[in-house]
Amino acid sequence: MNYELSKKFADLKPSAVREILKATSQPGMIAFAGGSPAVEAFPCDEVRKISNEILSENPVSALVYGVSEGYEPLRVQVREWLKRRDNIGTEDDEIIITSGGTQVMDITTRILASEGDTVICEDPSFIGSLNCFRSHGCKLAGVPIDADGMNIDALERTIKDNPDAKFIYTIPNFQNPGGTTLSFEKRKKMYALAKENGLVILEDDPYGNLRVEGESVPSIKSMDTQGIVIYAGSFSKILAPGIRVAYAVVPKKAAGAFTIGKQVSDVHTGVLNQMIVSRWFSEYDVDAHIESIRKIYRRKLELMCRCLDEYCGDFIEYVRPQGGLFIWAKLPENADMLQYVNKLIEKNVAVVPGTAFMTDDTKPCRYIRLNYSTPSDDDIVKGVKVMGEIAKQFK
Repeated sequence: MNYELSKKFADLKPSAVREILKATSQPGMIAFAGGSPAVEAFPCDEVRKISNEILSENPVSALVYGVSEGYEPLRVQVREWLKRRDNIGTEDDEIIITSGGTQVMDITTRILASEGDTVICEDPSFIGSLNCFRSHGCKLAGVPIDADGMNIDALERTIKDNPDAKFIYTIPNFQNPGGTTLSFEKRKKMYALAKENGLVILEDDPYGNLRVEGESVPSIKSMDTQGIVIYAGSFSKILAPGIRVAYAVVPKKAAGAFTIGKQVSDVHTGVLNQMIVSRWFSEYDVDAHIESIRKIYRRKLELMCRCLDEYCGDFIEYVRPQGGLFIWAKLPENADMLQYVNKLIEKNVAVVPGTAFMTDDTKPCRYIRLNYSTPSDDDIVKGVKVMGEIAKQFK
């Protein structure tokens, strides 16, 4: 039989990132298309030790069903850690543990937006979240980004033009794919606009702990006195992505619905994985670990920027990110972006075409996304050299 897809799902396209990543399995392929943390940043010895302890001492406690809101010791630890580091969360918020950060986007959309409603988001934005919103039948209203994040004048116009909008989605720190950081002034203005117009802000912050230069900017959630911000954080970038443990800081007035939304998704996040993260907090200095992995990302970012300036300086423009995993590179007007991407793949260098991250992927786009965390230092140098060589064909 042939399966007839639902109307909400039929228009979804495979992630261009995932499709291009298939090419990275080819021998010798240099992967600038990924989005994973650097494997040398994974605390493998610590996770091995913790896992052995848990499974040796009381394995049943890690293998039974868990509570939908999350493993209670971890919820307490996350609450205390967020409050101490970033002044996030109050007595009017709940911490809910999720199976990866994208689940926060899925549950938030499930409980707040009906089919046909609008989600306001940065343009470009993370393809996983865009497809999540689309899968719930939502329309996307994209707002362009500047060097310091979402254009607030355009945001105000977009809010007026979309009275059916339910929430604003933003990645404020080292945005994926743009690499930009939303300035403090813009964060305050975004919060004020949301409050004035009865909108929720979904603040997605998977990269905030990967700052390698500049001063930290207070989160939007830390300004939230009205209970209108849902904050999403993750351990994927500071511990390991395969653990699939993330968290949401949810106003109590929405926490009940959020929990039900999680129950219809996965019932609960894996208990063993939550216990691993909890013991990691108990037995190790998490803040010291974050400082140590920042050194890895600082070195990799500096290397890629140096190579881009040397080999592609007259072809590619970019705003240097202050952290995160990505560089959003702009090609000249006369360069065919997709043709450039395909020629790079022929030379065993994989990048992601910028169209994958746009709210309307039918419009022309001159950008590509480059990841510097996954490839080795040698591959960064080799890959950017190839980018420069191929660029000569487009001048």
